[in-house]
Amino acid sequence: MSWNDLYQEKRLTPSQAAERLSDCSNLILGMGVAMPPALITAIAAAYKAETLPALNIYYMHGSATLQEQLLTPAMRGKFTPRCLFLSSHDRLALHANAEHPWIEFVPSAFHQVGRLLTENITPDCLMVTVSPMDKHGYFSLGTNADYSATVIRKARKVIVEVNRHMPRTFGECSVHISEIEALIEADVPLSEVPNVEASDIDWAIARQVAERIENGDTLQMGVGGVPNAVLSMLEHHQNLGLHSELFSPAMVNLIQKGALNGRVKRVMQHKHVFTLALGDRAMFDFMDDNPSIVGFPASWVNNPSVIRQNPNMVSVNSAIEVDITGQINAEQILGNPFSGTGGQLDFVRGAYGSEGGRSFIALHSTAKGDSLSRIVPQLTGGTVTDTRMDAHYVVTEYGNVCLKGLSIPQRVNALIGIAHPKFRDELTQHAFRLGLCH
Repeated sequence: MSWNDLYQEKRLTPSQAAERLSDCSNLILGMGVAMPPALITAIAAAYKAETLPALNIYYMHGSATLQEQLLTPAMRGKFTPRCLFLSSHDRLALHANAEHPWIEFVPSAFHQVGRLLTENITPDCLMVTVSPMDKHGYFSLGTNADYSATVIRKARKVIVEVNRHMPRTFGECSVHISEIEALIEADVPLSEVPNVEASDIDWAIARQVAERIENGDTLQMGVGGVPNAVLSMLEHHQNLGLHSELFSPAMVNLIQKGALNGRVKRVMQHKHVFTLALGDRAMFDFMDDNPSIVGFPASWVNNPSVIRQNPNMVSVNSAIEVDITGQINAEQILGNPFSGTGGQLDFVRGAYGSEGGRSFIALHSTAKGDSLSRIVPQLTGGTVTDTRMDAHYVVTEYGNVCLKGLSIPQRVNALIGIAHPKFRDELTQHAFRLGLCH
């Protein structure tokens, strides 16, 4: 039998594919761009028809389709959504379900998610979007190796949504037709993330980070205005490398200009390593069939023991608030879920463990029109994403401090020094009341 014959034999309609979940307990959905819209819509229809069991649905970074089709008040009680990292769509769903909350959050460092989804639960089925099959019978996970590249080898059933818009990428993104149970076809545009324009404050923060990035450094950048601004300032650098959780449009520009070439990296030299991609159509087109762009599972990309093997590793991420001893919260606002554990701590630890490595946490000094300080006496939600032992550089528009080697009183003084001036006296008073300074 040829690969094309096998393809046709495994081809189903979305409703037929949803029926394959009838004997399952745990369903895992691909994250972000790879979350399959036609399959999700079919699952929603099956729940409305009351033909599916009460699944546990695990996922990260939910899509608009997930929000609109499954995470609605009308679906409450039909299944249990278990989210490991919230997107803007998940936050909207939480708000819509606020009267009767039922979306559950699962804390996990990103490099451990693949193991969690294959060892700590039984992966009955994985559903994920893939690129079209090539002449050798291989699909590609395209934008999302993340946990799918791990789960796809362990799940009892694999059902893929083939989309011609999904780029074909390399690394560990390949899956063979013989490894899947069924497939559907749905050629819909991939979800795109609009470019975040950097504000004046973003630029002020970014300049302080960029001036500490040297030729030959290997980069990990988060999402948002500050990372985009930092990357835009590196066009004249030489021999930068990429070993990043995220691949973004701003990185494409540096690759095209030759500044980002991976020439002096130690791990995957000359390759641009990522585990998930968020961006626009132009970025997807750049990734397609590009042998320099390689996706690997987060269990490898985000593993601190791997990250630290690249010398001069630079990690740039954001935070919601930092307390005056250096504890970092990047997950909750006033105790309410905002994002998730994700891979920030993976890279904070990996970068500092690298020879010559640096980790930066960047944040605006205030929020809500300067009415709230984001340098705080104590974290308001009680959630610590990065411990104070792990914090390295913290940057606001008012300065950049290195916390390594500083005592608690020294940290307090340093962090208050980069808070907004209007809050410094108040923070100092809190520090004395808490017994944190002399």
